[in-house]
Amino acid sequence: LRREMGAPALDGILIDEDFNAKAASVPVALGLLGHRHYLVLGWPLMQVLDEDAFASVIAHEFGHFGAHDGRFAAWIYLARGTWYRLRDGMAAHDFSFAWLLARFYAWFAPRFDLASRALTRRHEYAADAAAARAVGVDATADALLRIEIASRRLHARFWPRFWARARSQRHPPVQVLSALAQAAQGREVDLDRLLGLSARAHDPRDTHPTLPQRLEALGASARPHGARGHAALDLLGPLRDTLERRLDDAWREAIRGHWEATYEAAAGDRARLVVLEGIARPTPDELAEHALLVEQVRIDVDPLPFYARALAADPDRVMPLFRAGLWQLRHGDLAGGERLRHAVTLDPGAVGPASEELRALAADPDLDAATFAVIEQLCDAFRPLADAQRDDDDATGEGVLLPHDLDADALQRLARKLAFDDRVARAWVARRRTALREAPPQYLVLLDWRGSVAGEAAGLRSLAEALGSGHALFTGTDQKALARQVRAVCAEPVYRKGAH
Repeated sequence: LRREMGAPALDGILIDEDFNAKAASVPVALGLLGHRHYLVLGWPLMQVLDEDAFASVIAHEFGHFGAHDGRFAAWIYLARGTWYRLRDGMAAHDFSFAWLLARFYAWFAPRFDLASRALTRRHEYAADAAAARAVGVDATADALLRIEIASRRLHARFWPRFWARARSQRHPPVQVLSALAQAAQGREVDLDRLLGLSARAHDPRDTHPTLPQRLEALGASARPHGARGHAALDLLGPLRDTLERRLDDAWREAIRGHWEATYEAAAGDRARLVVLEGIARPTPDELAEHALLVEQVRIDVDPLPFYARALAADPDRVMPLFRAGLWQLRHGDLAGGERLRHAVTLDPGAVGPASEELRALAADPDLDAATFAVIEQLCDAFRPLADAQRDDDDATGEGVLLPHDLDADALQRLARKLAFDDRVARAWVARRRTALREAPPQYLVLLDWRGSVAGEAAGLRSLAEALGSGHALFTGTDQKALARQVRAVCAEPVYRKGAH
């Protein structure tokens, strides 16, 4: 494949734990002596592809080598990082020119970012076309479909449950990669629905085109292909078991800090759950709180009987209706739709959170058709209410962000989690006003991000999963108004790299 595509000789093939593959060109002596070229292949990706589809992925990465896209990505990273370092370095030395540079950067960065992302999408189309020429359109389309489906499965089911376990289990699991690969597998999905969901996710700021856009560019139809060879992982031969153990060990150590910080942060919830379980005659408030903590802390226990107990004591309590309805829909119980609708009727302020949760549920490719239909009906019914609520918030100022209410211990835990990613230089936090009564607090975390454009989305997802569902992360590059709001209520960063 490499010779056929005119890609340079490789200095190495690296196997890592990401659900991804990458072409990496590392400059030697600032590029004056050329580059070293590496192919980086993700172990979980190899688990879900057969050899033909995997050959397409490798051909795609060789296509990036041939177009020197790896050097372009490196230049983007260096250019973006240079502006950050220059701005901050001048500010640290109190140069009077620093304010002007900061103003210029605020104008320049969004335009640079959008332009670089558009070019990156063009590179993806070109690499897809190169792969199709080398191994065939069917194999290339099959790889794109399998990767999209597996990614959605992991995002919808595996990662939320994985990080939820950190709230009750002190140490990370011993084996991660085999569980991850198993979660990525499943039955056939509704491809028309998948394409529709992917098309909705179109964002001009993304570094990759959507699945329908890529298939259309290839002239390929979305249709399932059975495995046409051995699993790609078989290519590793006797290295397979050794590499899996090493990657599991390395990955467990890499997440240990995040995991233990999450466990520590949930100590109060675990203690409160024990207290509630010792109350002989709990009040309706205590029953509702107990059910919520069971769902959040004891993820292997079905919380529905506890929500039913709370609703028996108070049938019109919004939070148990809301949480129970979502849980039922997530597990294919259509009765959850009526509970969610009833919650919104009792508390119209719940329509915004309900709509967000429903959109997240709809992205699960394994939802059965009946559940998906109920979710779509609810989204349609809630949309006018959500729009009206948003307009009211804008008119009355109810949507204005509030100062965070995190104590010193909570801020220290947040700092420890952020410190595990070297790309985070600073962070500001504000509390979002929650429309749903009894809802846990929601925080907006603005990051000063020093990583590459191409890796930003994946990096933010990883951090968001580690921080938990109560935190929404963004960089402010293309959300300047929101970034200004967060800085207005949180004048000083709550985190600085190297200070914690």
